[in-house]
Amino acid sequence: MTKQETFRAFISEPAAGKIQGTVKQVPVDFLPDHPVTIQVHYSSLNYKDALSATGRNNVTRTYPHIPGIDAAGTVITDASGTFSPGDKVIVTGNDLGTNTSGGFGSRIRVPADWVIALPPSMTLLRSMQIGTAGFTAMYGIKRLQRELIKPESGPVLVTGATGGVGSWAVYFLHALGYTVSAATRKTETHDFLSQLGADSIISSDELMDNSSRALLSREYAGAIETVGGALLDSVLRRTYAKGAVACCGNILGMDLKTNVLPFILRGISLLGIDSAFCVRELREDIWDTLADIDFSRVPDSYHTLIGVKDLPDEIERILNGEQTGRIVITHK
Repeated sequence: MTKQETFRAFISEPAAGKIQGTVKQVPVDFLPDHPVTIQVHYSSLNYKDALSATGRNNVTRTYPHIPGIDAAGTVITDASGTFSPGDKVIVTGNDLGTNTSGGFGSRIRVPADWVIALPPSMTLLRSMQIGTAGFTAMYGIKRLQRELIKPESGPVLVTGATGGVGSWAVYFLHALGYTVSAATRKTETHDFLSQLGADSIISSDELMDNSSRALLSREYAGAIETVGGALLDSVLRRTYAKGAVACCGNILGMDLKTNVLPFILRGISLLGIDSAFCVRELREDIWDTLADIDFSRVPDSYHTLIGVKDLPDEIERILNGEQTGRIVITHK
């Protein structure tokens, strides 16, 4: 009898009445029947991964499941003929890590349409330091640019600035010449945000306005809003005329209670950022843009490299709001 091939993975499954993750060898047959098989070198940890890994918010429908919405590695086989063995590739978003086995395993099998060739000037490690978080941040910036929000338009606000999306948004906006205002509750991270490129730092509590005023003073030409809920409402009411707010998070809740005056008196735009399912051409364009960014100013402390065995502790930290910067998982 031939021994069944396996791969190492962090897999979440029911145990003691809840969903728990463990590291084990998983049969290759556990992977779905898709054409492209990839040897994963790196993945990254996102808030959505933590929800999937712990069975929260219905992110994942069925278990056992291997989370990880990001993966970078080399092609093993491709039945579609799109890629060749050894090609360096990136997979982010789509259904990876939500209901399709993801990057917390050392092997994935996915549709060819999900796979993006690694830009020649980028390393696999860098691509996962960026991951879905950085991809989402750049997608939001591109949407602001489509609304003609330029560096000379005025300051751009980033909420949740110490999180994965927010911190990359601060860095990328600064790199592109924007004046950046970073909002956070974490006073101990002010030096970190200044290193990333924040020109000013504001407390999220100061930014929040619970009054009944339909409009607030005009403070920002645009915003990358990663938090949602009542904070998003406050940001909308503080935005310049003809400004734009890119919305890409809901940590403070999914409900948005606001009024129409920012839209009909100031003509602002509220932009939804659905980075998981953006079209392939846009996905390639965003990765090409990211490859041209100068990353030399990124502090060494921004990225922490861990193994899959370290994931339980890091998942708990991100769920508790204690993570700063990016966690990259190595399968090497």
